[in-house]
Amino acid sequence: MTTTSSHVAPPTATRSGTQIQLTEVTKDYGQAAPAVDAVSLTIEPGEFMTLLGPSGSGKTTTLNLIAGFESLTSGHVSLDDRDVSDLPPHKRDLGMLFQNYALFPHMTVAQNVAYPLRERRVPKAEIARRVAAVLELVQLTGRDDAVPTQLSGGQQQRVALARAIVFDPKALLLDEPLGALDRNLRGALQAEIQRIHREVGSTFVFVTHDQEEAMSLSDRIALFNAGRIEQVGTPQELYAAPETLFTARFLGDSTFFPLRGMDERSLGWGRSTWSLAPGSVAARARTAPTTALVVRPEDVRVVPTEGDVPAGANHVAATLTDVQYLGSYRTAVLSVPGGDEPAVVGRARVDAMESELSVGQSVVAWWPVARQRVVAG
Repeated sequence: MTTTSSHVAPPTATRSGTQIQLTEVTKDYGQAAPAVDAVSLTIEPGEFMTLLGPSGSGKTTTLNLIAGFESLTSGHVSLDDRDVSDLPPHKRDLGMLFQNYALFPHMTVAQNVAYPLRERRVPKAEIARRVAAVLELVQLTGRDDAVPTQLSGGQQQRVALARAIVFDPKALLLDEPLGALDRNLRGALQAEIQRIHREVGSTFVFVTHDQEEAMSLSDRIALFNAGRIEQVGTPQELYAAPETLFTARFLGDSTFFPLRGMDERSLGWGRSTWSLAPGSVAARARTAPTTALVVRPEDVRVVPTEGDVPAGANHVAATLTDVQYLGSYRTAVLSVPGGDEPAVVGRARVDAMESELSVGQSVVAWWPVARQRVVAG
């Protein structure tokens, strides 16, 4: 995944939903480190917020703390400025969508969807109206009498989504809901979830470990690392302006050069000294004990000689070690010698029709100074 998202947030005027605020939220199971460690985060009304991170990073535990399925060790969870930290799940009025659908196998589609309304003692006529409306929303009109075993995995997940939103929760929590589906079906349901979010206007909190999924769906992403939030921002901010090496590595391919020094105008790696562009140093890198230069593969060009490098660009000698064909483009894998330091593995995107590159070739990799980023190591 090497491109930024084109996701556009729905107009603010169409949003309702609830504000979710986490204040110094901690969950400690008595292990070496807390599962969630003093996390503070504000999710705005109607926002599509994704909690992203590797397995064990704390994202699912945080979602369960919002839902009330887990009790807090310390901190507070508030919905629209109302502290709900001690409320059980059924009193928080939040919808929940799980990866395993959690449908009742003996109930029809309509009965499954109607279940939350029956539990809330909604009149029968109103139940029928709401069920019909939400089945139309998830494009399952006419499947009212089917049972889960008669449905595909994607259809079952649509039923689960309909059940989660039929009682008009102000926030919907989604715990890796597409993880069990194949790639093509996941793509189709991602589009459906995005469309439904725009139409219902409520707050969505979505957990995933899939970077592409997070980039395509989210208004903002909270990236988790070892129980803490590493960085929060829009998909474009996290991709183009990472604050740390962890963020840069987790969100897409890059070339990383550990820096040996940096001043206001230049920085150094190995035996190279490169120009430093104004505004390209992450705030956290200014006080970090170690720093690294990050360059995305789409910003790196490969040329035969140093004489082919445009004036003002940063560049480094390299050896082409592999060319990976990826359909519309190829990735050139580069070995960049570091002198007294370990060599760096670099990546550059090249045109799929490029035929002049060959494995073992000595090349020069260059990139525009304005397209690099210095991050905390």
